[in-house]
Amino acid sequence: MSRILFVAGEASGDAHASEVAKALKLQQPGITLVGIGGQKMREAGVEIIFDASEIAVVGIVEVIKHYPAIKRAWNKAVDQLKNHRPDLIILVDYPGFNLRLAKLAKQMGIKVLYYISPQIWAWHQSRITKIKQTVDHMAVIFPFEVAFYSKANIPVTYVGSPLAESVIPIGKDNAKRQIIPSLLEGEGQGEGASPFPIIGLLPGSRKSEISRLMPLLLESAKALKAIYPNAQFLLPIASTLSEADFQQFLPPPIAGEVDMRSLSGEGIRIIKNNSHAAIEACDVIICSSGTVTLEAAILSTPMVLIYKTAKITYELGKRLIKIKYIGLCNILADRPIVPELIQDNANVKSIVAHTRKLLEDQVCREQTLKDLAWVREQLGQDRTGNKVAELAVRLIK
Repeated sequence: MSRILFVAGEASGDAHASEVAKALKLQQPGITLVGIGGQKMREAGVEIIFDASEIAVVGIVEVIKHYPAIKRAWNKAVDQLKNHRPDLIILVDYPGFNLRLAKLAKQMGIKVLYYISPQIWAWHQSRITKIKQTVDHMAVIFPFEVAFYSKANIPVTYVGSPLAESVIPIGKDNAKRQIIPSLLEGEGQGEGASPFPIIGLLPGSRKSEISRLMPLLLESAKALKAIYPNAQFLLPIASTLSEADFQQFLPPPIAGEVDMRSLSGEGIRIIKNNSHAAIEACDVIICSSGTVTLEAAILSTPMVLIYKTAKITYELGKRLIKIKYIGLCNILADRPIVPELIQDNANVKSIVAHTRKLLEDQVCREQTLKDLAWVREQLGQDRTGNKVAELAVRLIK
């Protein structure tokens, strides 16, 4: 029976790979799946050889800091190629690591399926040559990526966005009742902003992002609490993270309160294993760039995007990035449909101003919701996990 090695280096990749794993298990019940990933892949039947939470970093400084863990993960992956030879490896985003592994697999005659393209259309376009040399097939999630790879004569299939099938809206009212039912008793909530604003704090899925963004989010929450005394703050935790990763920022639980933390007067409710409902329950989220921006679009939740990294990483990035925006919503639309606050512009004053506008300016809010609906349409309704699994089976055969 076939054996497949997955490599997903962060929370979004863990979620997307898990859908492919489920589809493969249905198509070939006896198949062996192993990989680098997180809890969702484990639940989908993948034997996890290394936990992705240890290597979910971005940027030069962060990679150097986490090099020992990345090296251990690399050794585990190489051991799988050499001593447990898979029929195929499925690489999910995470290009710095995965393109090196693709090269080694190609040298060993092992087929490579790359799912979710590195954003080489945004920066580092020189990687197109490396991909052509090492990858057997690209499975891409945005329609415009097909032309990019076809032009380079790289086999490519548009499979649609995995979020279209994995992020299922349940309605704002239902989400609010599910996440904070006690606050909604007797309230007739509509689809607009609540009389008590519900604000999401989403610092990202990497530990390096948590350390950089969490203090800024907490300071912003304090400032917003002063403006909106009844505001509620939700902190969904990514699947590759645990509560322990937030302990340095949040004091111990208050007796009698479930998943609740109190920090300098404002209540912050930690949400585990239900991030989609938490995002949908929010009137606005303050989030890092990444997959969460598309999740929020599907869930009709306006957002303020923030991003901070090490100064050297940022300065190098400015010279390499070929596109105007970093948020996937804005990249798809080729215009700023959600505000982007980057590096020094990611400060409490700016975050509060943009958050207030999305809560209080009805014209701005309605236009944002229309723009997010457009983004949802671009993502399609394909059964992405099944399509990637079918590609995998064809490559093996």
